[in-house]
Amino acid sequence: MIDKTSENKQSSETDVSIKKGEANSNKSNLNQKNKQLITNKKTNQEEIFNEIFNELILKKSNLIKEINLLEKQKNNLITDIESNFSGKSDIIAKRVKGFQDYLTGALLHLSQTVEKLELVSQPIMVKPSPLDETQIKAKNEIIHVPALSDTFKQDEKIIKKCFSLFCKQPDFYAEPWKLRRSLDKEDIEILDDWFFNMGGRGALESRGSRQKNALLSAGLISILGELYGDQFQTLILASEPERLGEWRRILQDCLGLNRDDFGPNSGIVLFERPEGVIEKADRLEEENEVPLIIIDGSETNIEIPILQFPLWLAFVGSDEEIYDDYEMN
Repeated sequence: MIDKTSENKQSSETDVSIKKGEANSNKSNLNQKNKQLITNKKTNQEEIFNEIFNELILKKSNLIKEINLLEKQKNNLITDIESNFSGKSDIIAKRVKGFQDYLTGALLHLSQTVEKLELVSQPIMVKPSPLDETQIKAKNEIIHVPALSDTFKQDEKIIKKCFSLFCKQPDFYAEPWKLRRSLDKEDIEILDDWFFNMGGRGALESRGSRQKNALLSAGLISILGELYGDQFQTLILASEPERLGEWRRILQDCLGLNRDDFGPNSGIVLFERPEGVIEKADRLEEENEVPLIIIDGSETNIEIPILQFPLWLAFVGSDEEIYDDYEMN
């Protein structure tokens, strides 16, 4: 009886020992699995971090390349702008310098001519030649040499009347070749100076834009139309087609004209070259007609033969105005 009890006790202890061993084995396996999971998790995290870092490094490298490319383009643009601006500035400076030299020479020539003029009319004693067959008692005759400013003296009333009309409200339905716009006080003063001090020939400072210069010229054309009728023709000189087109549009609007009024045999002729202006003006004078020459403010040089004609008006543009106009064209 005792032996069976002892065997049962030993068997029970053996079972407990086996269960403890199995439990310890399971616990060990669980710890290994946990360690393996932790190791795998760390490995995955490192791979993710490495991938993120590599991607950031690649983006950084691309950004550096783009920045270097943009800096290179920026330097090229700066170099191009500086070279182009310097070149254009030199061209404009040469043109302005040439026009200044021309004005200096023209004004010097004009001053010398004025000095030779007898501004105070002196009587000239004219005697018959001793070779005349008929001996007539000599008589004194007085010849008056009119001053340049007296060219339009006899037409002063007509011109002043036109000035007064120009100051009123614009007449948008006036007859063709009549000014349909108004002029301000400064425009009237400029025209007054051109007629009665400059004698219808000379250079005027630009009004600031081609539109204002053309409006002033439209008033001038309207007045000369009153004085000469169909016996005068306006010749406009501008070296670019775009500038001539702007002149045509403004004059057409201000004077109520149409395209037929602009042409070789019409009231207004447009020229890109001064040689054509000179040739046309000579032909008009041969036909006993009066040419009016208007020179755009963008022209930096004026041909000397143009100055010989009785009626001419040259607009002198400022440096800034000439540069802006040069950039636009």
